[in-house]
Parts: sequence; structure tokens; C-alpha cells
Amino acid sequence: MTETVYDIAIIGGGVNGCGVARDAAGRGLSVFLAEKDDLASGTSSASTKLIHGGLRYLEHYEFRLVRESLCEREVLWSTAPHIIHPLRFVLPHRKGLRPAWLIRLGLFLYDHLGGRVLLPRSRSVDLTRDTAGTPLRPTFTKGFEYSDCWVDDARLVVLSARDAANKGAVIRTRTEVTRATRQANGWTLDITDTRSGDCSTVHARTLVNASGPWIGSILKDRVSIPSQSSVRLVKGSHIVVPRMFDHDRAYIFQNPDQRIVFAIPYETDFTLIGTTDIDYHGRPEDAVIDDEEISYLCESVNEYFLKSIQPQDVVWSYSGIRPLYDNGKAAAQEATRDYVLECDGTPDTAGIINVFGGKITTHRHLSEDVLDKLAPWFPDMGAPWTRGATLPGGDFPTNWRSALEGELALQYLHMPAALIKRLTATYGTVTRIILGDSKTERDLGQHFGAGLYQREVEHLVQNEWAVSAEDILWRRTKLGLRMNDQGVLSLTNWLQDNVTVERRVNG
Repeated sequence: MTETVYDIAIIGGGVNGCGVARDAAGRGLSVFLAEKDDLASGTSSASTKLIHGGLRYLEHYEFRLVRESLCEREVLWSTAPHIIHPLRFVLPHRKGLRPAWLIRLGLFLYDHLGGRVLLPRSRSVDLTRDTAGTPLRPTFTKGFEYSDCWVDDARLVVLSARDAANKGAVIRTRTEVTRATRQANGWTLDITDTRSGDCSTVHARTLVNASGPWIGSILKDRVSIPSQSSVRLVKGSHIVVPRMFDHDRAYIFQNPDQRIVFAIPYETDFTLIGTTDIDYHGRPEDAVIDDEEISYLCESVNEYFLKSIQPQDVVWSYSGIRPLYDNGKAAAQEATRDYVLECDGTPDTAGIINVFGGKITTHRHLSEDVLDKLAPWFPDMGAPWTRGATLPGGDFPTNWRSALEGELALQYLHMPAALIKRLTATYGTVTRIILGDSKTERDLGQHFGAGLYQREVEHLVQNEWAVSAEDILWRRTKLGLRMNDQGVLSLTNWLQDNVTVERRVNG
């Protein structure tokens, strides 16, 4: 029996790894992706949930990065309008920090560096008259407003993987690469199923190391290929508190330490606050928010809001490790957010590309750059195609999500409006596949609580690689914010009875 040799093997199921898998599979290349845990279980689900140009990067003269990011905002929005939507940000002017003229200049560049067609331009805001000023301290009388986009980061990763699998890629979660051996004509990967313990090998012509904060240890301990670049691990933490304001805009607050903190509407009833920037030296999987970070975030927003928050108000928190390219900057917040691709090998040998840094906003562009570097190995591969190509569930016009929700509400007239709203914002047009011919909630099977029904869980298991309650409640959905302990236990028991160790979801 002939053994399969993939064109590309990818280590890492975060936004970059899944983005590369999707792009490569769509160009006709055979792809194998291994993720040692769940998709987006690391840095890619621990972001501030933004598709943004990075207004503060202008201060560090990263104009190319900002322009590239700005150009990607509306491209990604059109790709996944169910999980990405425009968001207006209010920046109150704070005396003694950045002067108003500098902020205006930055916003002028933000409006004109590139890519803005549908997003509204920036403007000045009179906080004494605008509703955005209502929750703020009266000392803040003027501010500015600009546009970026919100994204459900973990779902972006999962949908990229789903699209890659639909195009033929093999996506293996809970699969750890324990050794990658370079040979004359390709790579041999020793892999272990972390649930069953089964070991096997995979062969590929080229290797893409998109392991995020684990890239250094992968290179040192499992690939043994010297690298000229190094990664700087920076911890970013966020807190979630009960909703702090009634409108649907977000805030960006300046701090005396030159950092900024966001306060963003989150899951209807909450406010997301972040982020911190702290150099990190431990294992990425062990990263957790500490008391000092919680206090910092609370104190930062308390400088602006009339209603103060305390650490005991935090209902959820999370931390992620950003694998930034180490450009030698002293402060963590000054380290570049740009990516670096390091390529080793020639078309006559087994090539490897190591991905350093990057951000969710630029993941599609990064994927194209990776494929450009792999072109000498695959001269006959297809052309770039992801610009304008929708992700599963996103095949409807930009700015049309509310109309889709209305259509689904009429189609499923006897379903709760809140359920239709959540499903539309999570699955887009795939909502019809999940609900099928159901007429009422009784047709959706077991109810686990918080509006989560068996039919949705079955979809996540069969099509989105979910195997645990955490996968479903905190990455595929954010229902963990509302699910009680009994619901978590019921879901866990159902999964144990219905998900087998051997299960594979590949399309």
C-alpha cells in the first residue's frame, strides 16, 4: 500500500496554522495539520477580539504593519460577516497625556492609510452631549471616535480549519508532534494521539512551524533546526465584568504608563477589559492572570468610569501568551506585532518555514506570504484565492446579519428570539443546517442549559472538532458565562457517552 506523502505538514492549530492550511488546500496542495490540544486553545482564543489596524502602533512608526492591518479589516469582515462586525471606539482625551493634535493626526492617518470603504471615518466627540460621555467622569469633556471591527477569535480559527477540511486538508486535534526528522526528500513526523496514546508517523515534503508561543521549544527539542530568530513571550490578560454601560460602542483609554486599555461590550450582558503586556518566562500553557494584573485593569478603567469596579466584580478572566518576534525593544508594549517568516531549505531539500509573531488581523496576509515562500517547492500550485472567499456560514452580504436573523426568525417562528440571535451570530447561514426541520425547542433534543441544545452540540462534535465541555462552552460558544455547574456536568456526561477517542473530523 502506497504511503501518503503530504505536500505540507503544519504544526499548530491557531489562527496562523489554520489560515495556512486553508490557503494551501484551496490551491490544490495536500495538507496535514496537527494540534496538540483543541483548535485555538492557546493564544488565538485569548485576544482582545479585534480586527484592527493598531492605532497605537503608529507611535512606534510601524506604518507598513498598520497599513496592512487596515487593509485587512474589511477583507476579513466580508469573509465572515456572522462573526465579524464593525465597532466604534471612543477615545476620551486625557489632559497631560497625548495632546489632542497628535491624536487627530493619528486618526487622520488611520482613516487614509488604506482599505477603508464601508467603515465610517473618525470624528470628534463632545462627551458633554454624546451618550458616550454618560458613563464617564465629568472631567472628560471631549474625545474622538473611530472604527475597527470585532471578531469572535476562536470561531475564526475553527471556521478556517473547517474550510480547509472541506477543501481536502486533514485536521488532527489532540495530536502532538513529538519529533520531526528532516530527510533527503521530506519530513517524517512522529505523532501521538494525546487521548488514546496511539503513535504513528506522517510524511510531508515541507513543514510549517506555526506553533505560536511553543515555537522555540519545538525548534529546540523536536525539529532540531537552528534558527536565526528568537521569540519574545509576552502575557496579555483580560477580565470580564458585568456590563458597565448601555450603548454599543467601545472605549479605548490612555494610561500614564503609555499603555492603552480597552473596555468593550461583550456577550450582551458583560464588558471585556484588557489588556496587559508583561514579559513571560514560564510554560505558555501555565499562563494565568495574577492579582496585580487584575488590579491594574480595574484601576485603569476606574480612572475614567463613574461606576468603579473591584477585583471581586470579575466574572471571568483569561490570559494568553503572544509569541512576538524579538526585535530587542526594552518594553514589552514596544515589541513589534509584525510577523517574520524564516525559511530554511531549497526545493531540492525538505523545506521548513518558522512563523514568528503575527496577529489575528494579518493572518490571511501571513498565509499568502507563507505560500509565496513555498512556491519554489510547488510551482504548479494555484493562485491566491482567499481575498473575498467566505468562510462557512458567511455566505451573505456584509452588513446583512440583522436581515439574516430576521429571515431565520420567520423561518423558525416558534423558536426563542434569543436563540435565533445567538445562532445567527455564531453560525450564520449554517444555522439552517443546525436547526434543520425543527419546529420548536422540543425538536432540538436535550437542553443542557443557557440555550444550548443537543442538536447544536452534535453539530460541533461532528463538524467542528469539539470533544469537551470547555471546547464548546468557551471556544465554540461563550455560554460558559451563563452555564451553571449542573449544565456543565450534563454536557460533560453526554460528551463522554457520545464522543469516541477514535473520532476524526476531516470533512
